[in-house]
Amino acid sequence: MKTLQQGADEATAAARDARTKSRRKQLLAAAARLMEERGSQEVSMQSVADAAGVSVGLIYRYFGNKQDLVQAVIVGVLEEFSNRVGAAVTEVEDPVRQIAAAFKGYCEVIDENRDGTILAYRDTKTLDAAGRSAVKELELTTGKLLSKAVLDAADAGLIRPVDYRIFAFQLLMTAHSWALKHWYFSRHFSHEDFIAHHTALALSGVLRPETRSQYSDLLGDLA
Repeated sequence: MKTLQQGADEATAAARDARTKSRRKQLLAAAARLMEERGSQEVSMQSVADAAGVSVGLIYRYFGNKQDLVQAVIVGVLEEFSNRVGAAVTEVEDPVRQIAAAFKGYCEVIDENRDGTILAYRDTKTLDAAGRSAVKELELTTGKLLSKAVLDAADAGLIRPVDYRIFAFQLLMTAHSWALKHWYFSRHFSHEDFIAHHTALALSGVLRPETRSQYSDLLGDLA
């Protein structure tokens, strides 16, 4: 059995870990916002510290240099994809509904990290070879859950045979467009409507005629 001291030590460590994660998230959010506005080349570690309301010394406790900071912003978004999409997919068993759940998860992460998404497009090329390779591997990993759902739906005869790589990454690029063209889409659609419309469009093109009625709630007016 744990002693009272062991329990107290574990609680203290957990609280410290939570504070560290919260502070790191705060710094990454400030960095993403500034770098999206000005470009990473024009953003200093001091300006990030000022925006986050912390000392520049504190930033260097988490990130060795600006490239580390840029990479951390990009990797943070990709890791959030894996966490959020993985959780969403496990909540449903039907592979077509997994496709819809995965797409929704991607869109929600992008909506919450629009600055980081744009930064990833613009500044991944500024990373060193190891950093670019790490980002590419994470991107492939984040697409696997969606790709598997597409393959499973095809194997179950629920959708027509499609190239799962094209279909999955087409959905990923559509999700990214909420950040890349937010100025346009947000004028005409709520985020929920954006997700619903694109889910319906994507599934309408691949569902077999005999299975469409099963997913009328996802197809909306296209059912």
